Amino acid sequence: MAQQAALKKKPARKAKKEEKLYPFKWEGKDRKGTRIDGVLQGENAALVKTQLRKQGILVTKIKRESALFGKRPKPIKPLDIAFFTRQLATMMESGVPIIQSFEIIAEGAENPSVGKLVTEIKTDVAAGNTLADSLRQHPKYFDDLFCNLVESGEQSGRLESLLDRIATYKEKTEALKAKIKKAMTYPVAVIVVAIIVTCIMLLKVVPAFQDVFANFGAELPAFTLFVIGISEWLQSWWFVALGLIIAIGFAYSQAHQRSKPFRDFEDRALLKAPIVGDIVYQAAVARYARTLSTTFAAGVPLVDALDSVAGASGNVVFYNAAMKIKEDVSAGSQLNFSMRATKVFPSLATQMTGIGEESGNLDGMLEKVADYYEAEVDNKVDNLTTLLEPMIMSVLGILVGGLIVAMYLPIFQLGNVV
Repeated sequence: MAQQAALKKKPARKAKKEEKLYPFKWEGKDRKGTRIDGVLQGENAALVKTQLRKQGILVTKIKRESALFGKRPKPIKPLDIAFFTRQLATMMESGVPIIQSFEIIAEGAENPSVGKLVTEIKTDVAAGNTLADSLRQHPKYFDDLFCNLVESGEQSGRLESLLDRIATYKEKTEALKAKIKKAMTYPVAVIVVAIIVTCIMLLKVVPAFQDVFANFGAELPAFTLFVIGISEWLQSWWFVALGLIIAIGFAYSQAHQRSKPFRDFEDRALLKAPIVGDIVYQAAVARYARTLSTTFAAGVPLVDALDSVAGASGNVVFYNAAMKIKEDVSAGSQLNFSMRATKVFPSLATQMTGIGEESGNLDGMLEKVADYYEAEVDNKVDNLTTLLEPMIMSVLGILVGGLIVAMYLPIFQLGNVV
């Protein structure tokens, strides 16, 4: 009996060991002869081939990916979530059942991480959970606003239309963020490149000229001596300069991550910054109007909608304004009067909000406000890029051209003496 029990235990341990899955990268052809490839989890290559054969795929090449040297999974970006929402809304509006919609989206996802996420959501929904509760299991990708809107759609029986509005909201919001990044990234990138080129010239080019000047035996111009002095200091203390830059960058990242007062100071300072501040301000107004329009159209009460608006504002000034508006609206004040009292919103936004309240079309007027200010941000970003190009060329000319003039100035003076 003991031997029989031992024999029964051994296969159980073996079965448990075989449950471990490995990623296999495969290439093959489908039923139409089209070449396709992908990655599939499996216990071994033979079982993966069998699984693919059942799907009508003839495997021509298969290889297990190394856990150490294999590719890291692609991160899921906000645009991936927006695209997933749009796909789900479109399929459900076309009458495709939600479980089947998840399967189609997961199978066609270009990013494997998105496919895995959609599969997990499908499993939760298939187990009997609501879509909103399933999405709340992944707070990294679906915030409270997203989940609350989905829950509102499920309760009202208008999930398809709510998903369509959420998809539009996410697409517009991400497009707005991309425009602001474009406005800020371009000049910063060019200035960083200019600084790197200047450092290379100070470390490599200027010392070569300095050796030539040593044979002149004449007094060098003050500007040339100034540049040589900077070059000598940088050659001797470059590690100090590099360490200082790294320390400042690290200190800034830590302060931004851990200190709320520092982030609040950043938000306020950014709104007051020349040129860029106007873009950030109008983008915040557009985000406020877009979020409030989407939540109010979903049937969320105005007071509760303002909570979502405050959380999605992205700027402490607009967060505080939204919370103040919530208090005033709760006390019986009209939305446009409350907005005007904060002295944060432009007159056009408050006037159109007032028209929306009077006409009973608040969500429609707020959507028009969002469209208007998003278009303004788009135009200002284009204008800013056009304006910055000559300014950046001037900075490059001063940095690089100044070094060249400083190096050739003694040669010009020597020519005049001869």
